[in-house]
Amino acid sequence: MVLMTLTASHRDLDLDVLEQLSSGAHSVGTEVVADSHEITGCVVLATCNRFEVYLDVAESCRGTDDALAAVTATVARTSGLAVADVRDSLQARVGADVAQHLFAVASGLDSMVVGEREVAGQVRRALHTARAQRTTSPRLERLFQTASRTSRAVGARTGLAGTGRSVVGVALDIAGHVLADEGLDLAHARVLLIGTGSYAGASVTALQARGVRDVAVHSPSGRAAVFAAERDLEAVDPGTLPDQLARADVVLSCSGALGPVIDTDMVVAARRAATESGGRPRPVVLIDLALHHDIDPKVAGVDGVHLVDLATVQQHSPTTVTPAVTAGLDIVDRAAQEFEAGLAELEVVPAVVALRTEVDRTVRAEVDRVRARAGAEAAAQVERSLRRVTAALMHGPTVRAREHARAGQVDRYRDGVEAVFGVTLPSGVEPVPGDREAGQGVAG
Repeated sequence: MVLMTLTASHRDLDLDVLEQLSSGAHSVGTEVVADSHEITGCVVLATCNRFEVYLDVAESCRGTDDALAAVTATVARTSGLAVADVRDSLQARVGADVAQHLFAVASGLDSMVVGEREVAGQVRRALHTARAQRTTSPRLERLFQTASRTSRAVGARTGLAGTGRSVVGVALDIAGHVLADEGLDLAHARVLLIGTGSYAGASVTALQARGVRDVAVHSPSGRAAVFAAERDLEAVDPGTLPDQLARADVVLSCSGALGPVIDTDMVVAARRAATESGGRPRPVVLIDLALHHDIDPKVAGVDGVHLVDLATVQQHSPTTVTPAVTAGLDIVDRAAQEFEAGLAELEVVPAVVALRTEVDRTVRAEVDRVRARAGAEAAAQVERSLRRVTAALMHGPTVRAREHARAGQVDRYRDGVEAVFGVTLPSGVEPVPGDREAGQGVAG
């Protein structure tokens, strides 16, 4: 088996294309695993600025080609895009490049806003979803768990975790500048938050960090009351949304609804209701952080409206290479190398287990012979002695197994064991899902 990923992100595609690719993300994993004999596991990572499919694929002459065809066909079917367009949109990575890429993504080093931390949670939730859908695999479990550990290491060792950089943070900075031009401080603004998911929670944290206290919450799914109560915010009754739009200085939407929550007519009516004594509607900043557009993009043409969407954030987030980012990439490099070495060690585990099993069989046969001839006490003494001797003798072959695995010489080691000890080895072994020690089992 081999790991493979097909990715599309803000770096290569228009956000509109990303939106369409992601439109059927919830069913991609189950469909490709069910439809392809070459794919044994699938995890889908779909965020506001990327769509990625991670696969555990049969390492055969057709494995990766069949996997690419299967995923391309499924994404085309779920998104409504042409197969050729999907194929052109997805970048394939195989083997060692997969871990390198995911670890950088999870650490916020490949994000629209470099160093942002929200993506770490999105990576964890992608794995949880795959577990719930029963589409993950031992290798993918190991890959994603290691990605989360790498993300924590990057945040802790580079200082990037404390920078507060995020998509919502950049959007609020833009909003703050717009309000300042109108003579209003963001901290004193009336904010209407639309959405109650994890991203809405991160948005509340970002607002509070900027001193904003007047926040009302609306939920298209009806969860506003619980969300607001947990955070000491005001919940908006669905029937009062037009009034709340008229009162708001900033609307921040990240609901993930399948279609606009706020359309142009609603905004025009709200601006009319917000007309000041001088006859000019009070300006409002509308922030749309949903990939599927919570707010109709046409509102940008309404007088007094300043629309900040993901494309705006992208324009205000130039990629910068800082010492912290460089240090983070170094951590990612080392983690990816160690991950690949661990996977290689798994390949040699069957040989070590088979060798130990054969030695153990020989020891037990001798102990049984002594027990039958001299009794249980003598057998126990002999067994203790033999165990010490075999432990010492097995140390060298076990260490050599790890060395050969990391050098990419598993077949050479297997051939040696079979030739010297006459042991017939199994073809492979699957690690236990999430087993952090699976790759270390040949070292003891």
